[in-house]
Amino acid sequence: MLLDGALGTELSARGIPTPAPLWSAQALETHPEVVAAIHRGYVEAGAEIHTANTFRTRRRDAGERWEQLTRRAVELARASVPAGHRIAGSIAPLADCYRPDLSPKNPRPEHREFCRLLAVSGVDLLLCETFPHVGEALVAVEEAAATGLPVWVSFTAGPDGSLLTNMQVRQGARGAVERGASAVLINCTAASKILPFVETLAEVGVPFGVYANAGDPSEGIGWGEVPDGPARYAALAVRWVEAGATIVGGCCGTGAAHIVALRAKLLANP
Repeated sequence: MLLDGALGTELSARGIPTPAPLWSAQALETHPEVVAAIHRGYVEAGAEIHTANTFRTRRRDAGERWEQLTRRAVELARASVPAGHRIAGSIAPLADCYRPDLSPKNPRPEHREFCRLLAVSGVDLLLCETFPHVGEALVAVEEAAATGLPVWVSFTAGPDGSLLTNMQVRQGARGAVERGASAVLINCTAASKILPFVETLAEVGVPFGVYANAGDPSEGIGWGEVPDGPARYAALAVRWVEAGATIVGGCCGTGAAHIVALRAKLLANP
């Protein structure tokens, strides 16, 4: 299954402001047509699963506009992709994705509120993504599973792979499956550093996947027009699939060209 690629960094690459605290969600108000165009670009690239722009639309980031922005994000995604393609509602950590120490002591009420809104907004599955804190991820999975929708969870070890150990990822993945997740993933860790975590997920015994970030710009994988970058990313992805991954896409620094390369490379190496 092919996921889409990054949305937030793609907005930035197109010159669209993504200021805190809304980050990519700001574009839902200022440039919805660009958000829609990015979704359509991933359709053309071959993606089958599209993540709605809800990473930062919850109440703590969007204030009183949170419900409106969340519904708008889902509607934009749905209107931009063909019937039969799935829309994933993105559920992010409550604090910074690279600061597990900032995870709140009781994240349940906020995750419950957000999961329930996503469920009635028309998504096909709930994606708890980019979690560096295993405990918070498991709470998010529990609240997502309570909606009755399929739930995927994705952990991040951070750009340099230092935020989680292999053991923590393994334990987190198993805990998530016990709580209702039907697939476990690793994301937003550099493509060149993510393979050990992929191999760890292979030990869990459920469908698993990968959507890495482009790593340091010096690696020449992404973050703009890098002629050989998509091919380098796809070559790394072959190793993830050889390890057993069945869900593959892209994260920060990747774009539609990376999904095109993934599709071509993975179809050539089934």
